[in-house]
Amino acid sequence: MSLLARHGEPIAAVATAAGRGAVGIVRASGRDLRALARAACGRELQPRHATLLPFRNARGQVIDTGLALWFPAPHSYTGEDVLELQVHGGPAVLQLLLTRLLELGAGQGLRVAEPGEFTQRAFHNGKLDLAQAEAVADLIDASSSAAVLGAQRALAGEMSAEVRRLADDVRELRALVEATLDFPEEDIEFVQAHGVQQRVLALQQALRGLLERTRQGALLREGLHVVLAGQPNVGKSSLLNALAGAELAIVTDVAGTTRDRVRESIQIDGVPLHVIDTAGLRDTVDAVESIGVQRSWEAIAQADAVLFLHDLGRLEQAAYRAEEARIQRQLLQQGVAATKLLHVWNKNDALPDAAALHGMRVLADELGLDAQALLGPRLSARHAQGLDGLRRQLLQRCGWQSVPDGVFLARTRHVQALQACAGHLGEAVKWLGASQPALELLAEELRLAHVELMGITGEVSADDLLGDIFGRFCIGK
Repeated sequence: MSLLARHGEPIAAVATAAGRGAVGIVRASGRDLRALARAACGRELQPRHATLLPFRNARGQVIDTGLALWFPAPHSYTGEDVLELQVHGGPAVLQLLLTRLLELGAGQGLRVAEPGEFTQRAFHNGKLDLAQAEAVADLIDASSSAAVLGAQRALAGEMSAEVRRLADDVRELRALVEATLDFPEEDIEFVQAHGVQQRVLALQQALRGLLERTRQGALLREGLHVVLAGQPNVGKSSLLNALAGAELAIVTDVAGTTRDRVRESIQIDGVPLHVIDTAGLRDTVDAVESIGVQRSWEAIAQADAVLFLHDLGRLEQAAYRAEEARIQRQLLQQGVAATKLLHVWNKNDALPDAAALHGMRVLADELGLDAQALLGPRLSARHAQGLDGLRRQLLQRCGWQSVPDGVFLARTRHVQALQACAGHLGEAVKWLGASQPALELLAEELRLAHVELMGITGEVSADDLLGDIFGRFCIGK
């Protein structure tokens, strides 16, 4: 049975994280829980006031003494009656208190909440829209101060407000165009008189601005998957260790030391980067290493950015340059776009500047690279030199400039919905620009654009989408 079908059942759960803590919270939510609150606390509670009292088991023994807070509907997080009991944060204490609540509420059908069910009820009861509900989970999961601030902006409804403004404008145009369909003899003049084309163009411009901010927010939330690629012994593992500030990958002079992917998540200016060290790209007869090389190519295909490491100390070797050219051709054959490929020149301490620059130009010519590749970061991974330049270029490569005021956390689905909306508005402009505007098709494109926007806030959402979103929450939230 879906959570939507069980929406009328009261629920309870431990609302604080697993493990020991100074304070723990047990929360219950449902319709008309006043009798449950009175039975659990032994008295009537004053709404929105903390009351210190003992909580007892079925035999009258004190489980713990703590605070009880009563939030009658609709003035609560979920929009239902909510009871919160705050006690010492030991797992056994919290479990005993939860068990007692379930005993007292058995007659009402009180049950343990599913993950995210409290927030899902807040959504269904109009306390939060879907984008704000997602921001609750993002705030809990935030791993940097930038992500916390971005999640707070989304939770406060900044993105939702912008989406609704656009949706209202699209709805007005829909109404205008659909009304015009009732008077076909005046359709073109009516549309022209009301400046429909200009209004759609203005909508496109506003949508572009929102889409850019949303892309930034999605990047801040989800991060960038970065793959370190190149021949064996070019310094990929050393670079991973330098970026992570820890000895995560084994570093030796033996080619083929790294045989499988090694992952680590780091942050640059609050943006998460998921860095993957891969096996060196070469032809090998070693069966295990060959599997590692295949996995390297798989990781490259899925990456948001690929750092192609070059060894400045071996640029004078013709065989090394030939292998670099082979890897470059394979990267192109696999469809790795130049926009996500960053050439990194490692072992900068191996050669004088003049010799290094000469070698870089020779290799760039043989690889068919333009001068832009020569501007890739030069560094020494082993000595952790030049990493700041690499970090800056990585952020530029993924489209992040800085964390400007107003960036809100967003998700890939928000970006996809806005992109789909932009596509429908683009089609609307085409129909308006036709020699004989097809108002039926124009109205349909505006309707589809409106549906995409409403899907962001959850006003038009499939049940399976809601289940996927709330199922990823922690229990008790």
